[in-house]
Amino acid sequence: MRLRTLLADDALGLRLLHGAGRLDARVRGVMTTDLRDPSRYLHGGELVLTGLAWWRGPQDSEPFVRILSRAGVTALAAGEAELGAVPDDLAAACARHGLPLFAVAQEVAFAEITERVVRRISGHRAGDLAAVVDRHRRLMAAGPAGGGPQGVLDLLGAELDLPAWLLSATGRVIAGSGRVPLPAAVAAELAVHRMTAALAGRPGPYRVPSGAGDGSGYALFPVPGDARGRAAALTGRQLVVRADPGEWPDERRDLLAGVAELIAAEHDRHEASRTVRRRLAREIVRLLREGAAPAEVAARLRVAGPVLGHSLADPRWQVVVARVEGVDGGGAGNEERDREGDAGGGVAAALLEELLADPGGTEPALVAGAPPDGGAVALVPLPALPGEGAALRAESVLAPVREVLSAGLGDDGRLTLGVSAPVGTAGGLRGALEEARHAQRVAAAGNGAVRGAGHDELASHVLLLPFVPEEVRLAFTARLLDPLRAYDRRHRARLLPTLEAFLASDGSWTRCAAHLHLHVNTLRYRIGRIEALTGRDLNRLEDKLDFLLALRMSR
Repeated sequence: MRLRTLLADDALGLRLLHGAGRLDARVRGVMTTDLRDPSRYLHGGELVLTGLAWWRGPQDSEPFVRILSRAGVTALAAGEAELGAVPDDLAAACARHGLPLFAVAQEVAFAEITERVVRRISGHRAGDLAAVVDRHRRLMAAGPAGGGPQGVLDLLGAELDLPAWLLSATGRVIAGSGRVPLPAAVAAELAVHRMTAALAGRPGPYRVPSGAGDGSGYALFPVPGDARGRAAALTGRQLVVRADPGEWPDERRDLLAGVAELIAAEHDRHEASRTVRRRLAREIVRLLREGAAPAEVAARLRVAGPVLGHSLADPRWQVVVARVEGVDGGGAGNEERDREGDAGGGVAAALLEELLADPGGTEPALVAGAPPDGGAVALVPLPALPGEGAALRAESVLAPVREVLSAGLGDDGRLTLGVSAPVGTAGGLRGALEEARHAQRVAAAGNGAVRGAGHDELASHVLLLPFVPEEVRLAFTARLLDPLRAYDRRHRARLLPTLEAFLASDGSWTRCAAHLHLHVNTLRYRIGRIEALTGRDLNRLEDKLDFLLALRMSR
């Protein structure tokens, strides 16, 4: 609201002492204080109400007004109840700093002024927000020139002073208001909150208190999409506003939901633009499975260069295979898209596109969803440089988002990932695809909701594990390790950690004892107890290998 409106409100009875030329200045908030230095609580644009309890003499007015002016305060309203009148030196200080000054009569309560100002500001901002949404809706209707999600977030930040961000399902910042960065840890926490709430079936928006203890917080507005249930939790986006919506009027909440719908429409436009690259990826994967000639595969890859937005002159490639279990639609694409030859609608494909996007939001990979084994395949071009520095590793892809994805997968969902070694030619892609598929099966053989494996984990004995039936693996590990687990529970003997350390030390008594900070005789006693409980001999290579396999399969 403007100062002119405040002055015209007869119920408040304010008298203007200075600042007739600044009555069009806007008031964005109100604050009551009698502190000599209230700067820590000021953000700019406030109407400051003071009872003058801080005033002890003429020397106090100048520093107080200087603090308000530097903080960007819009105006000062001084009560007459304490001193009977506003001191002349305070009016002179306000004149020097160009700060409008009002006198508040004794019979007018500061609470009444605050209530009226807050009510008017809330109404004006709701109207401003409606105008922002309508304006941006018209811009986006004209096509990409409207600026997409970034444009509407910039408007929210600039015109309404609402810091806002658009987050992906995993908490990656897609766009932001630009003035205030959202810390990565906070973004991840908000993503977990949204996934947990979505799985519980709670409708948005969601209110997340701030950990700062300052009464602020975040409002999360899910961006509407086609997916439902757990699939929506794993792939949906969210509009985040740095504000506590607890006291928002319904109009403002509805308008922010409208902004989320506006972003959803732009996302649909972006999804449509992915159609060509997804079809191209699916065609290349089909050629690899059918054993097409390397020259034919290379020709398709050359077409991919302009689609991906950069030159693919002799790049190295890696193949990534993902599989999602326990989630409806996790391995299958949208039926309508499948009929069109585009299987990019599956959760596995959507997650791969998200996991392989770079921090700037570009998507360098070609992703094909819903192959016959119910997962998704990504072809990832790497810089044409020697060495392994730029190569993807499964753990580096999954580690930053493991907590978030685990929240979205729930108790019975799983994401497993396999990554091939880099290959330098189109002829090597078929083998890379098989290697990535096998690495994914190795990851699936272990425990955990989010697991990955790469070519460096395909040791000779591990190659066999995915092909052993699960009931056989469970029986084998139980027979060998359950006696040790039971003994550790009863006696707190730490036999299992001792066994792992002994095998990791290649059976060296001194290295293992040093690692465990034990006397060698204590170590010998524990190993002897392990052998007695299991009937195995850790001097025998066969028994060492059995223990190693059992420990790996139990993870």
